Amino acid sequence: MNVPASSPERSPQSPVRHFLTLRDLSRDELLQLIARASELKRLRGQPAHPKPLAGMSVGILLEKSSTRTRISFEVGVFELGGLPITLKPGDIQLGRGETIEDSARMFSRFLHAVVFRTSTHERLTRLAQFSSVPVINGLCDLHHPTQLLADLQTVQENLGHLEGVRVVWVGDGNNMAHSWIEAASLLGFDLTVVCPVGYEPNQAIVQAAQQSARGTVRVLTGAGAIDDACRDADVITTDVWVSMGQEGESGERNAVFTDFTVTAARMKRAKPNAVFLHCLPAHRGEEVAADVIDGPRSRVWDEAENRLHSQKALLELLLSRP
Repeated sequence: MNVPASSPERSPQSPVRHFLTLRDLSRDELLQLIARASELKRLRGQPAHPKPLAGMSVGILLEKSSTRTRISFEVGVFELGGLPITLKPGDIQLGRGETIEDSARMFSRFLHAVVFRTSTHERLTRLAQFSSVPVINGLCDLHHPTQLLADLQTVQENLGHLEGVRVVWVGDGNNMAHSWIEAASLLGFDLTVVCPVGYEPNQAIVQAAQQSARGTVRVLTGAGAIDDACRDADVITTDVWVSMGQEGESGERNAVFTDFTVTAARMKRAKPNAVFLHCLPAHRGEEVAADVIDGPRSRVWDEAENRLHSQKALLELLLSRP
C-alpha cells in the first residue's frame, strides 16, 4: 500500500500559509512565483517537470460556476503529481447546512489544500481560519488573486518587465480591479482605474495601495476619462459589466456602462506594443469590441492558459515540504 508522503494536517510547529489576496505574498515571492510559472510552462510535458504534489490531494470547492478555475486547478494538481477532487455544495454536506467551520476541520483531515470559489470574502476567511491546510482564493466578491497571477505572468512574457508598466482598467471597480490595485502597490507599476460614478473600487483597498511606497494608483470616473487614460498605456484590461450574482442588475448596469467598451480606437491610443487582457468569459460588443479581443493585440488566450502555470507555481510554493 502506498502511504502519502505527508499528513494533510499540519503540526502546530508548521504554520499554514493561505493565499486569500495578493498581499499574502511578498514582492519578492510574487516575482519569483511569476518566474517559476514561466519555467513550469516550458517544462510542461517533459520528464524534468517536477511532481511536488505526489501523494497529496487538493480539494476544489466551487460555490460558483467555473470554467478556467476548475480546469486549470484540476489539470495543474494532476500535472504536479497530486489528486484533484472537485466539490460542489449540492454534492457535499456543506450544501445541506454543515457549517464552514466544521467543513474546514474535516477538509483538513483529508486534504492537503483547498481551493475555494465562493461569494463573500467573509466565507473565504472563515474557511481559512479553521483550516490547518492552505486555503486558496479561487474567486470571491472582493478579490481574484489567482487570475492576477496569470495576468502578471502574461504581461511579463509580452513586455519583459512589470515595474514601471502602465496599466489601464476600464469598467467595474470589482474583485478583478481590487487585485490589480494590490498588484500595482506590490510591484511598482502605474495603474489607472476608470469606472462609472457609483461603481468605484473599495476605498479601503485603494487607500492602502496609495499609501504604499511602490506604484501609482489612480481612480477616475466617467467615460470621458477613458481616452486620456489609455494614451501610452502598456496594458488595457477589463471585465464583464454584470458579474455572477449581479444578474438582477443587468438592465441598470448595461445602461450605466454603455460607453465603457474597449474599442479599437481606444487601443490605438496605447503604445504600439500594448496588449489587451480580459479574465473571460467575454461579451463581445459590451465591455470589449470583437475586433479588439479577436485582434492582434489580444493576449486573452495566453492569459487563460497561464492560469494553469501560475497556479502550479502557487501550489508548489504553498505545499513545498520543509
